[in-house]
Amino acid sequence: MRAAVATVVLLATAVVAAGPEKPRVSREALAAVEKSFDARINRAILQNPLMLLGTSRGVYLSGYGVVFTAELNLVTVPVFTPFRPKFTKEEIVMVRAMKLERLKALKDLMREVMVGAAASLDTVPAEEQIAVGVSLFYARSWEDTTGLPSQVVMEAQKQKLLDYQAGRINQQALEAATRVQEL
Repeated sequence: MRAAVATVVLLATAVVAAGPEKPRVSREALAAVEKSFDARINRAILQNPLMLLGTSRGVYLSGYGVVFTAELNLVTVPVFTPFRPKFTKEEIVMVRAMKLERLKALKDLMREVMVGAAASLDTVPAEEQIAVGVSLFYARSWEDTTGLPSQVVMEAQKQKLLDYQAGRINQQALEAATRVQEL
């Protein structure tokens, strides 16, 4: 009986001494990629206005990889005022067309973020994924969202992203290795 108690105490002491497992990817490393993601979106604003709503967030999922999320509006539109209580049908069509056009630019930006994250997150294993998910904001009361996704999720294996960055594969091969979902 004493031997069993001693064994249990010894095992418990070893577990406590070992402490919690250190995360594979530090919060600081994720925060650096988040800031880079936000900066890329903000730079895109100068050329092709995108409106970042809040800041991006990243999380490491052991055995899967890293996931970064953001919410943005593809087109900044004027607000309703007493002098402009609603949009015309032509303006609604124009906003929808602009958002459809900017989806490609958004996907290019997401791919750039993934490549940058793969290069900077050394502790993420090469076989795990780098994923970026963007939720899109719409003014549901008046906007025509036909053909527009509410989310775009993009993921690729870290090694493929590193191969692209190093010039071992071209953009077409990277696109083939990247899974894109529009929800």
